[in-house]
Amino acid sequence: MKAARSIVGHARDRGAVVLVNDRADIARLSGADGVHLGQSDLAPEAARRILASSAMIGRSTHTMTELEAAAREPVDYIAIGPVFGTSTKVTGHDAVGLAMVSRAARYGRPVVAIGGITLETAPSVIAAGAASVAVIGDLMTGGDPAGRARAFVERLSRL
Repeated sequence: MKAARSIVGHARDRGAVVLVNDRADIARLSGADGVHLGQSDLAPEAARRILASSAMIGRSTHTMTELEAAAREPVDYIAIGPVFGTSTKVTGHDAVGLAMVSRAARYGRPVVAIGGITLETAPSVIAAGAASVAVIGDLMTGGDPAGRARAFVERLSRL
């Protein structure tokens, strides 16, 4: 809890938003802006009862069935992935591809695309309908994560 409060404080000082992964209780107690929920986490309806009404809630999806269910839930954004194959995390799910990103965008909520996204493929993911991309592995390319993150921001800000 102490770490979460510290992160939220540092983020606020810099104008950043903090979402806690999986734990609505930690999000509330730390003053975070919201929570990101996986398929095996607390239901979004229950998270809404724990968090402030202004809190952001996101939901991970990996299949059409999960996507359709998330579209009926009280979530602010839907994450879809893995878009491409990824070695960062064993997901147990096949790559969904750009077509699934486009399908997700049709539900009228912002889409966060995740999984195997690189600096080179990010523009195509945005063009497919994602509002944003979540990246882990590609940030380590070249041994300069901060520089790589700046390159993502620069490239995507031109779209």
